[in-house]
Amino acid sequence: MIAYIFRRILYALPILIGVNIITFVLFFVVNTPDDMARMNLGQKRVTQEAIQKWKTERGYDKPLLWNSNTGGAGKLTDTIFYRNSVKLFVFDFGRSDSGRDISYDISQRMWPSLAITVPGLLLGLLAYITFGLILAFFRATYVDIAGVVICVIMMSISGLFYIIGGQYLIGKFLHLVPISGYDIGPEAFKFVVLPVLVGLIGSIGASTRWYRTIFLEEMNRDYVRTARAKGIPEQQVLFRHVLMNGMIPILTGVVVLLPTLFIGSLVMESFFAIPGLGSYTIDAINMQDFAIVRSMVFLGSVLYIIGLILTDISYTLVDPRVRLE
Repeated sequence: MIAYIFRRILYALPILIGVNIITFVLFFVVNTPDDMARMNLGQKRVTQEAIQKWKTERGYDKPLLWNSNTGGAGKLTDTIFYRNSVKLFVFDFGRSDSGRDISYDISQRMWPSLAITVPGLLLGLLAYITFGLILAFFRATYVDIAGVVICVIMMSISGLFYIIGGQYLIGKFLHLVPISGYDIGPEAFKFVVLPVLVGLIGSIGASTRWYRTIFLEEMNRDYVRTARAKGIPEQQVLFRHVLMNGMIPILTGVVVLLPTLFIGSLVMESFFAIPGLGSYTIDAINMQDFAIVRSMVFLGSVLYIIGLILTDISYTLVDPRVRLE
């Protein structure tokens, strides 16, 4: 098992290096520092002196890969690639184009994002699996048909409708919770209830249909028919056999959501004024702060790769075939 996990980690390193190189090319080769300066200064006619000053203040006046004006290790380290890409591997995000410490901002803004995404993920999994099992248990009945119709209707509605409708109904009309905003400590609970509830309702249709499909596929397998032939109750077959053997595709679906636990939801945080990493990224894009955007892209790729590795580890716990391998 240790060798299996070690191989997965080795497979992940080239992927992370490739993402880093692609990001560097997009931000500093395709979109040159001169282009970034012109977009950031926001003037129709920008002088070359202003562009050079902007680049010098942010260290973008250095050569891209090789600095022939210095000696020794400085030929490699005193470059844009080393300062803005290589240092990301030790999570040294540097400073934003506006002068803020990106690492400090991330450490502060990750907690509001986690306050929304973690309850949303846990409650969502509980709801999706429960409703999926219910529809699978009552397969080909009016309960199943009605449930599928409701799921199709819910997944056909835009997520913005749930956000705006939830703000109006629960926040403005019923006055149960604030419409937007955030606070620290126990007071944060009343601000995260509405985003979590809206996110859960908005995704329950598509997710329930997907889990129902997984369980129905497992229920048609030979081992389920054998268990029923032995006289095992249907509830026991559903929970001990179908649910356990359906965990692999479920875990695969969960890994897609793991990066969003820290990165947050771009749309949700913007609409509810949550000072998380999602709104942090949106604000950076609007302000054309390329240092923050580049850091968030790298952080997202790292979290996604970690999620893949954790998924592979969880496979060894739920699938004996992986352990034997």
